[in-house]
Amino acid sequence: MKNKKEKDTSELFNYISATRLRLRQSSPFFASLSMYAEIEFTKEFPIAATDGQKIFFHPQNYINFKPKERDAIFLHELLHMALLHCSRKGERDNYIFNIAADIVVNGMIASEPSVKLPANAIRDEDLESLKVEEIYEILLKKKEKINLPIDDLVHKNNNVNSNKANKELDELNELNKQNAKKQFWKKAITDSLLVAKQSDQTNIPESFKRHCDEITKPEINWKAHLWRFLVRTPNDFEGFDRRFIHNEIYFEELKGETVFIFCCIDTSGSVSTEELEKFLSELSGIVNSYPNLVCKLWYADTELYGPFDIDKEKDIPDPEGGGFTSFDPFFEEVEKINTFQKDAVCIYLTDGYAYLPIKTPELPVLWVITPGGQESEYFTFGEVIRLNESKL
Repeated sequence: MKNKKEKDTSELFNYISATRLRLRQSSPFFASLSMYAEIEFTKEFPIAATDGQKIFFHPQNYINFKPKERDAIFLHELLHMALLHCSRKGERDNYIFNIAADIVVNGMIASEPSVKLPANAIRDEDLESLKVEEIYEILLKKKEKINLPIDDLVHKNNNVNSNKANKELDELNELNKQNAKKQFWKKAITDSLLVAKQSDQTNIPESFKRHCDEITKPEINWKAHLWRFLVRTPNDFEGFDRRFIHNEIYFEELKGETVFIFCCIDTSGSVSTEELEKFLSELSGIVNSYPNLVCKLWYADTELYGPFDIDKEKDIPDPEGGGFTSFDPFFEEVEKINTFQKDAVCIYLTDGYAYLPIKTPELPVLWVITPGGQESEYFTFGEVIRLNESKL
């Protein structure tokens, strides 16, 4: 015989089952996706929240909402999970990023006629079609403060007392968890899309389809793309550099004059320490492998810091900056240098959320876009590779 606590818990989960049944009638896609969410009832949060692993509901405050509003709140947290909002926040401000994420998911929910957003839900129809990272950058620049009804993205605090070895191990474990989480929701979204296609009701919000690409699209090897951009790829198998056969990357041996690499790192806060280290490590490896390549590095927000030489004899300097993003200072500097040096290429590591230069640079440009960054189609010149399309 069940005790009172077990009976109460069972009754609470009946509300979740009811939501899933209603979603099944209106949206097979969301109904299928909802089955991948792990639910827990707790008084720790005022209404609902998610840490990217579970959805948490308050046992009384949540069920006090009307059925359509409960369904909307459920979808709200489900979409936060599926779009990996907790892990995509990175080093950004929790409060502002939560608002940006709420604008994204509430815009999607508003297009679902079978549910109803609560009265205090944040909406911004001018922004909700954009990516969460782009909305975040826009909100940072706005002076007016937006009130966040509920801070529902749960973030774990780092242990400040941990030693260096423990911190490195914790960071590695967290990266593994994030990768596993991405693969989990990638499969969940793919399977749910298949369910929707097999149903007569395929009313999947267009806004969600756009965001799905970040989670579900095939991965590519950004490192190989970077190498190929800097070192010519042969049309045949004569004269290629045999040091890289084991990586299935075949490059011509560099001949002729020195090639300059002008590299700029966006230091406006959009590039994580791990992304920066991985990228610079790979770039340094290329330069050290080919003495014909000379790399000059700048950091940039709205100002330019550098140049610094990248080679095996010098440590890479610490990043400088922290303001907003502008591409102009780097390309203006490159244009001056290019007056004297024509054999050069440009690389810009950024999230891409800034205005492109009015004048197209004369030199070849490679945009290296961080996870959650600007759409590739946004860049009207140069090549684009994405760090989130590979295992860092």
